[in-house]
Amino acid sequence: MQSEIMFAGFGGQGILLIGKVLAHAAMEEGFEVAWVPSYGPEMRGGTAYCTVVISDRPIGSPIIKNPLHLVAMNGPSLEKFAPTVKKDGIIFINSSLIAFGANRDDVDELRVPVVNIAKDLGSVKAANIVALSAFVSRSGIVPMETLKNCIKEEFSKKPKLIPLNMEAVAAGEKAAQK
Repeated sequence: MQSEIMFAGFGGQGILLIGKVLAHAAMEEGFEVAWVPSYGPEMRGGTAYCTVVISDRPIGSPIIKNPLHLVAMNGPSLEKFAPTVKKDGIIFINSSLIAFGANRDDVDELRVPVVNIAKDLGSVKAANIVALSAFVSRSGIVPMETLKNCIKEEFSKKPKLIPLNMEAVAAGEKAAQK
């Protein structure tokens, strides 16, 4: 089993963070993992992306052209990467910022208004955690409990943020079930 996930959006949306958290959760589950972040002008508002490869055997290459799954947090990312997603994968769409779909009937399209949900929770900054948890809930790529533990560990130096992020996980999980 090997799964490749591309996370993409604007710089500042926490794209690299959620890729890192998923990679950590997969490692905790005993999988081989590769996390490849993209650094550069993305950090100033351009498109930011990272890829995570999760496998039950050694990973031949961490570079992927055709991911099994895509988490698109903005329109340009969806337009650029949706055509590259493998058949039967999941395309997650942040419907708060993206008003159109992937135009694919060979994938599972999951549309969640993560920014709106995060605002309702009290902070737009939690949108990435809502997105990650919705994607993990739908894909089952790692157990939700493992994901929660890794999020708590990621925010352990800012413990005041843990309750908000746990609410974001619950909200994302709920949104994926609709």
